[in-house]
Amino acid sequence: MALLLPLLTALALLTCRPGGSLGCALPGSHAQVSRDNLVLLGQMRRLSPFLCLRARKDFRFPREMLEGGQLREAQAAAAVLRELLQQTFNLLHTERSSAAWSPAPLHGLRSGLHRQLEALDACLLQATGEGERATGEGERAPGMHGPVLAIKRYFQDIRVYLEDEGYSDCAWEIVRLEIMRALSSSATLQDSLAIKDGDLGSS
Repeated sequence: MALLLPLLTALALLTCRPGGSLGCALPGSHAQVSRDNLVLLGQMRRLSPFLCLRARKDFRFPREMLEGGQLREAQAAAAVLRELLQQTFNLLHTERSSAAWSPAPLHGLRSGLHRQLEALDACLLQATGEGERATGEGERAPGMHGPVLAIKRYFQDIRVYLEDEGYSDCAWEIVRLEIMRALSSSATLQDSLAIKDGDLGSS
């Protein structure tokens, strides 16, 4: 379970602070929603992954790009987190996903992702507004476009895989595990969002 909590930490670090902050704070419930989502993903398991070794695939989550210093601005990091959550929500909000998993945990996961997206949208909207007032421009934060596109391509590969596998039970199990890994790997965004020791006394 410890490996499933980095997303919680990464999202919790999206707080109001000087020097590249979003200029807003996510609600205190955001961390609990992240934890609940990961628990629900665990509950959605329908068969042993060992039965699906043939269906394994490396989807190449763009971890290196997210760790490569392109997300130094908090707004860019938040946008990538939002894209990851939105693509996950879209993937799970289909008729085929409804047929693949039990309704209760799937509904709970969709609801949790929706709440997280609303909170991130509110933060990004506020940050964009403040940035426009400060600079007179509506440009996005540097480094946002490449990582966001990488996330889009990553999920497109997942969709193609599901189609090629005929949306089998094993294919959905592999995808479930992949989503858990992707959400956990998003903790790499902490480097661009974490509060440095020197910032603690300057806020």
